[in-house]
Amino acid sequence: MDSNVALTIAIVCFVPIAVSYYRWATGQGLHAIPTIGPSAPGFSYIGAFSMLKHAKEMLHEGYLKYKGDIFKIPLIDRWLVVVSGPELIEELRKMPDDKMSFIEAATDLVQSRYTFGGEINRDPYHVDIIRSQLTRRIANFFPAIHNEIIAAFGDMIPLQDEWASVPALHVMRKVVARVSNRVFVGLPMCRNAEYLNMAIFHTMDVMKTRNYLSLVPQPLKPIFAPLVNSSQRTMRQCKRLLGPMIEERFRLLREHGQDWSEKPDDGLQWIVDEAFIRGNGVEDVVRRLLLMNFAAIHTSSNSFTHALYHLAANPEYILPIREEIEAITTQDGWTKAAMNKLRKLDSLMKESQRLNGINATSVMRKAKQDLTLSNGTFIPEGTICVAEALSTHTDENNYTNPDVFDPFRFSDMREEDGEGTKHQFVSTSTDYIPFGHGRHACPGRFFAANELKAMMAHILVSYDVMFENKGVRPPNEGFGTAIIPSPTARVLFRKRKA
Repeated sequence: MDSNVALTIAIVCFVPIAVSYYRWATGQGLHAIPTIGPSAPGFSYIGAFSMLKHAKEMLHEGYLKYKGDIFKIPLIDRWLVVVSGPELIEELRKMPDDKMSFIEAATDLVQSRYTFGGEINRDPYHVDIIRSQLTRRIANFFPAIHNEIIAAFGDMIPLQDEWASVPALHVMRKVVARVSNRVFVGLPMCRNAEYLNMAIFHTMDVMKTRNYLSLVPQPLKPIFAPLVNSSQRTMRQCKRLLGPMIEERFRLLREHGQDWSEKPDDGLQWIVDEAFIRGNGVEDVVRRLLLMNFAAIHTSSNSFTHALYHLAANPEYILPIREEIEAITTQDGWTKAAMNKLRKLDSLMKESQRLNGINATSVMRKAKQDLTLSNGTFIPEGTICVAEALSTHTDENNYTNPDVFDPFRFSDMREEDGEGTKHQFVSTSTDYIPFGHGRHACPGRFFAANELKAMMAHILVSYDVMFENKGVRPPNEGFGTAIIPSPTARVLFRKRKA
């Protein structure tokens, strides 16, 4: 028998048995927690496969049955414990890191030890770079961001009087990659086609690898990872392209220390500075840079496309948002200060994210020790807990007419006394968790919010947009708990008519 055929047969026969046993063995301490789907050994495997296509429905079923409480759902490689209600969400986000770890939960769910390497998780200094350097410099970088937005849209959707059909998600990934990398690597690299393609394809490769490895039980991941991890190829290509630039920056640091004339001020240099202090080399810098690209491109392009689809399906909302943009940018220019004043646009982005989001779950944590929650639920060490996001965002106790898309929902709420900042796009709460909640909420959300609002503002003052024949918004797609705007939908663009 051919060795490849024999290996395939062995995998097909062995993996389901191994997965069933592994989930049963590792779920011993979770038997008291109610389950959505079958939970018996072997049968839970059926529920895990159902989660790949019906996660939204299964999570909503759990939310309705155990609202304000806790339940578990089967994934292929583990049980996922889900909390709901403000009390438990607040308890989860307040858990100290030595009891519940966000980093370890993200590592397991994104499979980052295989896609980016273990050192990324052992020393996540890139998170501090995003939280401090990137966030503090948004105002300084905003002219460059706006310049790149104009250039990118001009190249990809030229202004013309006739309607042009645009593959929205595909194009928005390219725009987000260019605009983000204007800050990450600067000119001219942010317009280098080879580099941008690597950044985008690496983002897609990471998601594919993550999806493949989520089908494999934990003990077998190190064996299967090298077979499915195509992201390592992109890592090598990026090292070849950026290696000389990074080596030169290391050389200047060795010669001049932390300051020299004309020292670059961009994301790449911030990473190089930290890597130099730690004695790390080119490969570590490349890994961190690609990780920043992954976070920016994947989340921002999806979020932006979700909002664009809402406007294309409801073009009657464009005029009031456009009028606000023109009034404020006429007064304050295209600045971060102007973006902060665009309440209607901010509300549009937040409402779109409320109804769509990036993922059906949020506020992820991994138990680093056995512990008991305030409601008496025992959580064994190694368990990943998350909060149910979609049903939280469409709960009538949290929002009026929760299933209705109301682009001005949050701008209207901000008109009330004392509510000016509470309902901003970047603000989190127990009833709004797309960015997570608490000290581990997405550190890049302030940069992303300004970038996405500037992109949408540019579109609305420059183009008319709609679906063909005033079509309805296409349904979202997904794999497991991931939420993806339709990757095939096309939006019509034309030069704005007076």
